[in-house]
Amino acid sequence: MKNKAKKIVVFSNMYPSPQHPTFGLFVKNQVSLLQSAEIDVDVVAIQDTEKGQMQTLKKYGSWFLRSFLYMMKNRKKLSLTHAHYAFPTGVISMVGKKLFGIPYVVTVHGGDIDKMAAKNERIAAITRKILRQAESVIVVGDKLRQDVTNRFGVPESNVHVMSMGVDTSIFNYVTKVEAKEKLDLPIEEKMLLFVGNVIREKGLLELVEAFDALKMSVSDSSLYVIGSQKDAHFVEELRSFIREKDVEDIHFIEPLGQAELSLWMSAADALALPSYHEGFGLVALEAMSAGTKVVGTDVGGLSYLLKDGAGILVEPKNPASLAEGLWKVLDGNSDEINETVVQAKIAEHSFDTILENLLSIYRSAGKGPVDYNE
Repeated sequence: MKNKAKKIVVFSNMYPSPQHPTFGLFVKNQVSLLQSAEIDVDVVAIQDTEKGQMQTLKKYGSWFLRSFLYMMKNRKKLSLTHAHYAFPTGVISMVGKKLFGIPYVVTVHGGDIDKMAAKNERIAAITRKILRQAESVIVVGDKLRQDVTNRFGVPESNVHVMSMGVDTSIFNYVTKVEAKEKLDLPIEEKMLLFVGNVIREKGLLELVEAFDALKMSVSDSSLYVIGSQKDAHFVEELRSFIREKDVEDIHFIEPLGQAELSLWMSAADALALPSYHEGFGLVALEAMSAGTKVVGTDVGGLSYLLKDGAGILVEPKNPASLAEGLWKVLDGNSDEINETVVQAKIAEHSFDTILENLLSIYRSAGKGPVDYNE
């Protein structure tokens, strides 16, 4: 039954808006999952995607003030706070615990450890304090668990590996022929797909080079790049690289809604994810759930997600290795992918499993007579 006496609040520096529907969508999906279980949850988040030093200071300052005032007003009703990203989001949860005695859970997504904490020792020290004072630390991948315990000294008993999960009711299997017909794509075309932000760290330069090599053997192939193109400088560099290489059949598409994205995934022969680093690689799991083989770099969470035959792992920043991995799929020589392992991975990260694990963490971390969904 729904708990009427206590609630939780989710803090996040990323959350979708009508203008930017995919910005932090994974956080909204988890909030919706909690609400589906009749958990009383509020959200205080940043929805502004604008960059620049002044704009960043303004939006974070406003968000910190809103978050603090929310906790002060609701401190007697709150069972706990849940911060997505250790720094800077976890700062407000740590303040709430110190001033109002509200316990907190923090989810580490990767960039907060790999990038933010690496900027300088001051941020690293704050991050360490946030993680150590949390009742529970959730990490979205096994590599991050090692980082949190080894680099930041968090007890292993306080760290839980749990991805953001895949909604199998949306990302489900559709035959390639049916998906291509719905999308009005050539049936016989060999189709490679990339989904993610169009930035250097996603390995797109290497992907173009690998695709160029593949075109020599698979002339009827196309590459579709679906994602945000907000980094105008890199997008122009990438397009210039494509012109320089004289590579044809590369198509850019703006971010799509989840239902349509699932259809594109089902239509593809392979999803390429040549990232330089990846906390978990949720898009790879979504593609697997949609029935598409995944070729990804052996980094971060992908190393664990795609191991044991769940996908094909290739060397990062290595176009030749990437081309070889993609060729195995396009040529039908992907026996190293084990469908039984793939389905087990999907089940492990399904929304039902994620909800059960998350509520268990909340019950352990929350204060007072909290009875989440029992």
